[in-house]
Amino acid sequence: MSIGLVFFLLIVWETGARLYGKPFILPSPVDILVRLWELRDILFINHLPATLAVILMGLFLSLVFGAGLSIWMHESGIVRKAFFPLVIASQTIPVIALAPIFVLWFGYSIWSKVVVTVLITFFPVTVNTFDGLRSADPHLKEMLQTMGASKRQIFLKVELPSALPHFFSGLKVAVTLSVIGAAIGEWLGADSGLGYFSRRMMTQFDGAGVFAPIVLLSLLGIALFLLVRILEKIMMKWRNVN
Repeated sequence: MSIGLVFFLLIVWETGARLYGKPFILPSPVDILVRLWELRDILFINHLPATLAVILMGLFLSLVFGAGLSIWMHESGIVRKAFFPLVIASQTIPVIALAPIFVLWFGYSIWSKVVVTVLITFFPVTVNTFDGLRSADPHLKEMLQTMGASKRQIFLKVELPSALPHFFSGLKVAVTLSVIGAAIGEWLGADSGLGYFSRRMMTQFDGAGVFAPIVLLSLLGIALFLLVRILEKIMMKWRNVN
């Protein structure tokens, strides 16, 4: 059903672009695919690895600090009251307004893009993991406590399994947002990457060239999402993940 809808929308897009007749503004899907093939070497060899490095580094830092902070907030009420409002407030700031500031701080290095990616992906990982830890069955925890289980054992046997589904839900959101974060960072200040290349093509009024790296970004986001789904099924065989 969804595949048929996609094909229908592509046909409508192709027809509309042909009728409009201005490919530098609205290129057709066929034009984009042709341009993607023409630019395959520079996109896949030069710019895709740069964007992928930003995404992976940003996701890694978000996972480490997001999961770590969620556990810390779960274990300490003081930490929760101090940091949770800051985590929420971080999402009220328009990232696109901060990106130029990060470029001033870090220059055109990879870190300006990584910081933007972390700022976007940190929130879903932190909040979902924190909610998962808090959703652990209190009766099961009390039973283990009466049986002499340590705090560490309760965390590993009850709280961590309870948090895993929430963690992966947040991670699936984060991997798609990481592509957006990397593209925004590269669009506003970079000398390589798919977002940078798309902006460069825009200055040349190359509509198909603008869309070609965007197609790659979309495919990259889908691939990362499917990879997380596979990892989720492997790590959570005890739960029926469809």
